[in-house]
Amino acid sequence: MADEQDIQFMRRAIRLAESARGCVEPNPLVGCVIVRDKQVISEGFHRYYGGPHAEVDALAGRSLEDIRGSTVYVTLEPCSHFGKTPPCAELLVKFQPARVIIAMEDPFAQVAGRGIGLLQDHHIEVRVGVCEAEARYLNRAYLQLQKLKRPWVHGKWAMTADGKIATRTGESFWISGEESRRLVHQRRAQVDAILVGSGTALQDNPMLNPREGGPRIPLRIVFDSQARTRIESNLVRTAGEYPTLLWVGPNASKQRVEELRDHGCEVVVSLLPTTATRLEALLYELGRRRCTHLWCEGGSGLLGALLDLELLDEIDVFIAPKLFGGQDARTPIGGLGIKHADTAITLDHWTVSKVGHDAYLNGTLHYSTESQNH
Repeated sequence: MADEQDIQFMRRAIRLAESARGCVEPNPLVGCVIVRDKQVISEGFHRYYGGPHAEVDALAGRSLEDIRGSTVYVTLEPCSHFGKTPPCAELLVKFQPARVIIAMEDPFAQVAGRGIGLLQDHHIEVRVGVCEAEARYLNRAYLQLQKLKRPWVHGKWAMTADGKIATRTGESFWISGEESRRLVHQRRAQVDAILVGSGTALQDNPMLNPREGGPRIPLRIVFDSQARTRIESNLVRTAGEYPTLLWVGPNASKQRVEELRDHGCEVVVSLLPTTATRLEALLYELGRRRCTHLWCEGGSGLLGALLDLELLDEIDVFIAPKLFGGQDARTPIGGLGIKHADTAITLDHWTVSKVGHDAYLNGTLHYSTESQNH
């Protein structure tokens, strides 16, 4: 059982790690806090991809005398291999802390217990598992990429209080308020890629770029089986400025595919026969490219397909204090859906807050075995 002091300092390290979200991917978020006599003497975190790891950041400018005999708290097992930076476990051995408290083991094959073993071989006390659940939630996207070889898929939509994403005539601008839209742009700047379906691309003519600034320029993706995306659309028009991928099916017009490529888009023709298999193939291709976090902005058909395939991992929902009504007005998630109410897909780690005049719901999805439709 971890004592309150260990929990306190590990949570501090987790907060430090979180501050670099969007800057370090596909690497994990990692924070490090060094403590002596119950006082923090140094701390650091992995600030950007290719930069110093959290332990190196925390030890910068410190002498052996500063660190020897201290306790080091780190949110992920120190690496034991040469990558873009030298092994952190060896650096800790050099500084000889008395204890290293680790939230969780790193599943990355080149680490996976080796960093822990190296510390123990040099007679440093190691404890693993303090705030492990919180550390896993922090790095949920990284862990999924390691285990399933596909990105964490994050669905986003704005809707009215009666669950509509457009009026019966198809109008949808703007359901959410300015503050919510600003938050969406901040989120876009933290992810590797943004995905929409062809219907959304045609109807909304989006740009899908972050307009609040931030650490990343995400890949813009249209799941467009028939290659319907217009040449004059904002996405194609700006393909030279922002990377743009169209994932099309085997029946797409070869002429249109070449036109889209001529305008700067990357076009991948998937020969798989169904929407489901092509969508799965897209996610595994993104995983191969080390895309960690995919942000999906709809429409309802695409979100429904992801949900039916149990590929939707987290949602951000902005609920405006408005009513549209209308049985023909669109709702955010299509697809087949579940069969029975008692097998509903539930939310874990959910929070509700107020953003401007809107309610903002965030949560991760939990699929029961009984909720499967196929």
